[in-house]
Amino acid sequence: MTVEETCRAAKQNVSYPALLSTEDKNKMLGIIADAIVSRADDILRANAEDIANGKDLAPHMIDRLKLSKERLDGISKGITDLIALDDPIGKTAAEWENHAGLKIRKVAVPLGVIGIIYEARPNVTCDVVALCIKTGNAIVLRGSKDAILSNKAIVKVIKTALKDAGYNPEFIQLIEDTTREGAERFMHADEFVDVLIPRGSAGLIKTVKKNATIPVIETGAGNCHLYLEKTGDIEMAKEILINGKLQRPSVCNALESLLVDRSIADKALPVLLSAMVERNVTVHGCEETAAIFGNVVPANEADYEKEYLGYEISCKVVSGIDEAIAHINRVSTHHSDAIITKDEKAAEKFLKEVDSAAVYVNASTRFTDGFEFGFGAEMGISTQKLHARGPIGPEQLTSFKYTIIGHGQIRK
Repeated sequence: MTVEETCRAAKQNVSYPALLSTEDKNKMLGIIADAIVSRADDILRANAEDIANGKDLAPHMIDRLKLSKERLDGISKGITDLIALDDPIGKTAAEWENHAGLKIRKVAVPLGVIGIIYEARPNVTCDVVALCIKTGNAIVLRGSKDAILSNKAIVKVIKTALKDAGYNPEFIQLIEDTTREGAERFMHADEFVDVLIPRGSAGLIKTVKKNATIPVIETGAGNCHLYLEKTGDIEMAKEILINGKLQRPSVCNALESLLVDRSIADKALPVLLSAMVERNVTVHGCEETAAIFGNVVPANEADYEKEYLGYEISCKVVSGIDEAIAHINRVSTHHSDAIITKDEKAAEKFLKEVDSAAVYVNASTRFTDGFEFGFGAEMGISTQKLHARGPIGPEQLTSFKYTIIGHGQIRK
């Protein structure tokens, strides 16, 4: 099918998931969770072909592309966890009676047809379908050419399992045209698609924001910071730095920049940066960092703005919490930032003044994730300031309508 035909098919079936009962939606989630595990060999076979075809991809892209039985088990568990969550559809957010005696309710409803355009992350395909089932939305998926075989296999497994169980799976659609022209046509399919979510590189997100005629929920790149405040525990900072930078360097909530208070830099930098260098991380440091530690690449302003997605990190010595906050707000992508401190007032100041979607005290930024937040899965991490900010889970994939009940009132 063409891009337009694919989007039209989702629109034609948009009422089906919207009208499903909570029981049916949860049954469907259980069915696809089981299918992903039971048909893992089919998915992994397709994924192996994608990896073989993507031999020229950067290491962080291969890591995002690669599936395994363990990853599929984790995806299946995330889908199963969605079952236990409350159904957000039909919830009453507010109700009141106006001066004319009208009973007014604000009720959560599905967004409609959600489009998602994303890069080489086939796990996103599973997460997105599951979230749309939970929230009664139709979905149009458009992954990159690097993951097309994986995505086709996953969608086939999911749709076949739902159809065999007696459900209509045609509210789930995959665009198989992975050309740039196909992406542009998708971005202009506002006749059929209600909202578009880009998930991937800063370049992809910028392109979608600039060109789409569909309303966009922006997900963001992750230039995430760790700030060691003067009262902070250096060993705690070390463990969080190692986890945040190295547990999975290719993801958007990985640490990309370290800030250290000048008053403890002499003690802290050798400990923290040795932990990085020993693990083959290249450090881009300011002059003070270089003077204290030595084994760094001189940093320029652009280095502090980068999302490295690999074995590199920037480091800067700052005069105190005010400079740290100002630096973060100026160069970050407003994704996730953390402070290590024993000072409650410093913690409160950091939480209040850092303008990011997720702000941490004495914890790793790697927790910014729909699964870790208890959402079961996520569409991505939103860094904008509309109704969805942070992990985009079930509640963020709803809109609302007002229902009004009267007994013959007319406006005078």
